[in-house]
Amino acid sequence: MPVRFDTKIAVLLREDMPAWQRLNVTAFLVSGFGTEAPEVVGEPYQDADGTGYLRMFRQPVMVFEGTKELLTAAHSRALGRGVHLSIFTADLFATGDDRSNRAAVRAVGRDRLDLVGLAVHGPRNAVDKILKGAWKHP
Repeated sequence: MPVRFDTKIAVLLREDMPAWQRLNVTAFLVSGFGTEAPEVVGEPYQDADGTGYLRMFRQPVMVFEGTKELLTAAHSRALGRGVHLSIFTADLFATGDDRSNRAAVRAVGRDRLDLVGLAVHGPRNAVDKILKGAWKHP
């Protein structure tokens, strides 16, 4: 019987990015959830030979896409619901390190961020409402 989680991890990507950018942005967006919400991380893996592997999320990560306008609306809804939230802006494609990334985000007001992706973790129904209008990534 499938496990149904009370929470949801979801990524919303802008529809107009090439595939390599979508994958890169997704990896960056979900990378912080394990530190902010450690309950989403499972136990370490081990193969039959005893080789150890890193822990991973214990629940699926759903990936969606939408328009630039939908990302802006989802961002506003997420801020109003108090969920864990990460963002990726178009400006970050021109930076090369964490310090520059944070400076690029800090330089732009919340309502003027050029969002290309966001990720949320929170109660299932809240995440569904935040992503209203998005469609599953192909």
